[in-house]
Amino acid sequence: MAIIEVGGLRKAYGGRHAVDGVSFAVEVGEIFGILGPNGAGKTTTVECIGGLRVPDEGVVRVAGFDPVADHARVTRILGAQLQESELQPKITVREALELYSSFYPHPADWRPLAERLGLAEKADSRFAKLSGGQKQRLSIALALIGNPKVVVLDELTTGLDPRARRDTWELIEDVRDGGVTVLLVTHFMEEAQRLCDRIAVIDRGRVAALDTPAGLIRRSSGATVISFTPSQPLGNRELDALPGAVSVQHRDGAVVIEGTDETVNAVITLLARHHITAHQLRVTDATLDDAFLDLTGAAA
Repeated sequence: MAIIEVGGLRKAYGGRHAVDGVSFAVEVGEIFGILGPNGAGKTTTVECIGGLRVPDEGVVRVAGFDPVADHARVTRILGAQLQESELQPKITVREALELYSSFYPHPADWRPLAERLGLAEKADSRFAKLSGGQKQRLSIALALIGNPKVVVLDELTTGLDPRARRDTWELIEDVRDGGVTVLLVTHFMEEAQRLCDRIAVIDRGRVAALDTPAGLIRRSSGATVISFTPSQPLGNRELDALPGAVSVQHRDGAVVIEGTDETVNAVITLLARHHITAHQLRVTDATLDDAFLDLTGAAA
């Protein structure tokens, strides 16, 4: 059952389409990721889902409601942590959490939430005095304070150190396990691969691919890379004929083959048949980075 539905979404600024026909559905209880290069239309898409932008064309529904026409209803069930957000400089962390709690009929207890996000000791600190990472964590807490059914997290862990990033990942997994659907916009490939059940890759305002992280990786031109230095030369004809091989390259005496798991087994068999020793043998699986570059031709 889909809790978020986006169909044929279009949004233009100054005659240029930031979002150009985006369609996808997010199922109840999943962590759904949106990946894309800078300027691909990711943030505009989630702003339309949250009712912060009015689409030029297309249909957006959150739990069956139009985020613009039924904005009040959507705000009761959807929490959002946006890429850029600011609070009044003199408000304290405690005041912000208590204020946002008052907006909802059944808010979460902000104290354990602040503790989990490392904000408890900063409860009496003013917003202006917080570091960038602390502001980000407060933004996440405010997105979760209303016990939403859906939470939109735009660049969830930007500005967080590695330890805080992993703690936040665990929190989001706990949130999902508690029945909340998560829409995650990120440019961290490790984050997307760790957290997401499915991912939509958006490029130039359109969905370039939609699949599980493993499914996207399988689409990579070389899902597995095998590299080694043979004890004696190998013929190109035999290497090119290896099952599943996408490319074969020679680099300073080493052989580098892009292929599949089947290619790995075939290489081992080939080496054994010719009594060749493989020095510095390495087998590396493709990552979401590789799949992303294949789909968009751009850095994250």
